[in-house]
Amino acid sequence: MEKTGGYIKRARDLEVYKRAYAVSLDVHGATLAFPKIEQYALADQLRRSSKGICANLAEGFAKQTHSKFEFARFISMALGSCS
Repeated sequence: MEKTGGYIKRARDLEVYKRAYAVSLDVHGATLAFPKIEQYALADQLRRSSKGICANLAEGFAKQTHSKFEFARFISMALGSCS
């Protein structure tokens, strides 16, 4: 974990990001077994949602230097991607 002065430097070093990434890989693997007709609808939506969690965490982490409110907003969006 890269830290500078006790602070985490990158979003991918956050424990929640690591877990979200692992879940995203699991979701992708599980959707490969879906019927072909679902590969372009349900499977695609599940994959995009799971990737969106990491994307929102990373973007919010990058914006936290400007506003803690922005970080909280992106965490909220990441939670929405989980639903």
